[in-house]
Amino acid sequence: MKAEPSASGAGAAESPDPRAEARANVRLMRSLLIGIFILMVIFALYFARAFFMPVILAFLLALTLTPIVRFLRKHGVPDVLSATLLVLLSVVFLASAGYLLSGPVIDLINNTSSIGQQLTERLAQLKRPLERVMQIARQLEGLTETSQEPGMQKVAFAQSGILSSAAGNILSAGTSITIVFVLSLFLLASGTMFYEKIIQSFASLSEKKRALRVVYDVEHEISHYLLTIAVINAGLGTVIGLGLWGLGMPNPQVWGAAAALLNFLPYVGALITLLLVTVIALISFDSISFALLAPAFVLLCDIVEGQFVTPMVVGRRLEINAVAVFIAIAFWSWLWGFVGALMAVPLLVVIKVFCDHFDGLSHVGNFLAAQHSAIVEEDPAEETDKARA
Repeated sequence: MKAEPSASGAGAAESPDPRAEARANVRLMRSLLIGIFILMVIFALYFARAFFMPVILAFLLALTLTPIVRFLRKHGVPDVLSATLLVLLSVVFLASAGYLLSGPVIDLINNTSSIGQQLTERLAQLKRPLERVMQIARQLEGLTETSQEPGMQKVAFAQSGILSSAAGNILSAGTSITIVFVLSLFLLASGTMFYEKIIQSFASLSEKKRALRVVYDVEHEISHYLLTIAVINAGLGTVIGLGLWGLGMPNPQVWGAAAALLNFLPYVGALITLLLVTVIALISFDSISFALLAPAFVLLCDIVEGQFVTPMVVGRRLEINAVAVFIAIAFWSWLWGFVGALMAVPLLVVIKVFCDHFDGLSHVGNFLAAQHSAIVEEDPAEETDKARA
């Protein structure tokens, strides 16, 4: 006669483990708190962008110039003097570039309508699919501007606040630029003060050594990357500007500067530069075949820079996952506009380098990396043979 299992034993087997439930609840609560914290950070960055954007720009500029300050420090130049000279040179360079490029850029903006008309004439074969859309646009324009029928309201756009809005934007931009340069000056001139404060926050000597090693490694890698990328982009813009000048392109300095600036946006920036140069070349040269030489030269420079120069100089270790790059550009452009898009990849590199130095965040750094570890899958038959052996 078989013994039946006791009800108490069955109930004990079926009852859940209270400790497992507690651990699951703790993990769930931790995940909710992390999600709420991330949302709060995003909202703070969006609504307080007038404060955070120049501050982060100042930190990036300071990190970019840190290798130069460190080099001058080894040769006996005080940090205050080198930081002041570098910041002043940066201000002079940006002001000179803005002054020299302002005229051609304003002319391009004023001639946007004529550029569109000339491009339409050059691409007449592509005009037919757009005729219906243009006809609808003309009808809407007639409804909004020439309708004088009784009982019909005329659509008008208020223009009274344009001047005050433009003045406010200029004042805000000037304030942000001042904050960037002044804060970067203080960061560069402070030397090792931040490192000393970080070390003082730890008690044991081993923790202080580890913290100092991590801080120096992160600062060295990020500053080296930012300075190298800035030099590479400046070289790319110079080569493109000289090449377009040799081909006879109008305002080659504008396209060289645009290529250098937009190259901080991987993939997207090169595509924008290529499209802009193609449009201007098509309306500037009589022969379409000759006009295509300008975008072909820009494409060649982008390929050489992206596939050979940058990987060789920067190294493969700091390459970023293309999906993460596009997501970062989309996120920061939504958050802070064009300036945020330019900062997206440098900030992504900062996050990756920081995560690589901590075991708990290594999975985030691995996700952001472009390299993939090779996974070798063995044949099941081979595994069976090995097991038998």
